[in-house]
Amino acid sequence: MLEITFNWLIEQQLLFSILIVSLLVLERYSLKWLNANFVYKLWLLIPIALLLANLPAHLKPLQSAAISTMLITPNKALGANFSISWALLYGVIFSLLAVITALTHQRFIKQLQLMPLNDKSFARDNPTIQLLQSDAVSTPMVIGLLRTQLVLPTGYLQKTDSASLKLIIEHEKVHIKRADNLLNMLLLITTLVFWFNPLAWLGYLSFRRLQELSCDEKVLANKNTQQRILYSKALINCAASSRAGLMAYSHYGDKNTMLQRLNQIKNNGNSSLVAKAALLIFAAGMLSSFAIAKQPEAKAQKQSISPIMRIEPVYPKQAAEQGISGSVVLKYDIDPAGNTANISVVNAKPEGVFNREAKRALKQWQYKPSNFGFKDVLVQLDFAIDKHYKSDDLIEKVTVAAK
Repeated sequence: MLEITFNWLIEQQLLFSILIVSLLVLERYSLKWLNANFVYKLWLLIPIALLLANLPAHLKPLQSAAISTMLITPNKALGANFSISWALLYGVIFSLLAVITALTHQRFIKQLQLMPLNDKSFARDNPTIQLLQSDAVSTPMVIGLLRTQLVLPTGYLQKTDSASLKLIIEHEKVHIKRADNLLNMLLLITTLVFWFNPLAWLGYLSFRRLQELSCDEKVLANKNTQQRILYSKALINCAASSRAGLMAYSHYGDKNTMLQRLNQIKNNGNSSLVAKAALLIFAAGMLSSFAIAKQPEAKAQKQSISPIMRIEPVYPKQAAEQGISGSVVLKYDIDPAGNTANISVVNAKPEGVFNREAKRALKQWQYKPSNFGFKDVLVQLDFAIDKHYKSDDLIEKVTVAAK
C-alpha cells in the first residue's frame, strides 16, 4: 500500500507543480485586477484537477484481447526492492514530519495556559463564540478545528477601543464561519504528503497569506474610508508578534504579510470582471482537458491492461541453482478498486515449479480503479535464467476469419 501511494504521488508531481506555480503567480501579480477572495477560492482547482486527472479512463469493463507477458530473471527482483526502499524512506520522513507537527501544536496549546474570559457585553453580542485569554499571545487568534475558540491577549478588551475591537472581532468571526482552521489543517496534511516538493511548502504559505487577505476583504466590504484606516491601524498593532510557521490556527502573519495586507487594503477591493471571466474560462478549459486526456489511454487499454504497480516475483532459489527456466499463465479478476482477485493457474511449464511465487507476486499487483473492474485477465510470467531464453506460448491462440 505504501509503494502504491508513493508511485501515485510521483505521477501527480507535474500537474501539482503546475497548479501551485500558477497560483503563486496569481498571488504575486494579479491581486490588482482580481480580488484576494477570488484568488483564494481558486485553490479549489487543485483537488478538482487532481480528481479529474485520476478519473477512471473507462466507463465499462474492457475485455483483454491479448495476454500480457513479463520476464523474470534471478536478479530482477532487485529493481522492486529498490522501489520499495524509496517508498519506505518516504513513509519514514512523512511519519516523522507528522509527529513533529502534532507535538508542536500540542506544545503550543499547552504554552498558551488558556483561561476563560467572562465578559457579559461580549457574550451578549457574540453568543456562539467561546472567549478565552492568554498571557502567551499578543494578538487575537482562533484555535480549534471543529470546536473553535477565540483567544485574546490578557487585558485586550480594556486596551483596545470599541471601534477597533469590533473590526478585529469581525475578522475573527470570518475565520470561524469559514472553518479556516480546518482548511488549514487539511492543507498542512497535504503539504506533509508532498513534503519532497518545495512548491508544496511555498503553496502552503501562499494559501495562508491569501486567507488573511480574503478575510480582510470580507470585513471591509461596504466600509467607509475612516473604518478602513481604523482597521489598518488595528492590524499594525497586531503585527508586533507572530505565531506563523506550520500552525494550522489562524494568525495575523509576519510583518511582510502585514505589509502585503495593508497594500491590498489601499486597492479598495477593486477587481476586473473581465479578468475574472477570462480566468474562469481558462480554468474551465484546463479542467476539461484533464478529464478528456484519459480517453486516448482508454483506447490503448483495449489491447492491454497494464498495472500501475507491479511486484516482481522472486525467482525460486532451487530453480535458479539447477538452471531451470519456465513459464506460468495466470488468470485473475481485477476489482473496481484495482486489486487482483480469484487468481488461478491456467498452465505452467514445468508444473509446480514457479506457481507459488507467481501467485504470491500477482496478489500484490495494483491497477487503476475502475467502475466495474475486469474479469478473466490473463498474464504469462516467464522465468528465465538468462535473457536469451525463449518461452513457449502456453495459451492456444485461434484466429477466426470473417466469412
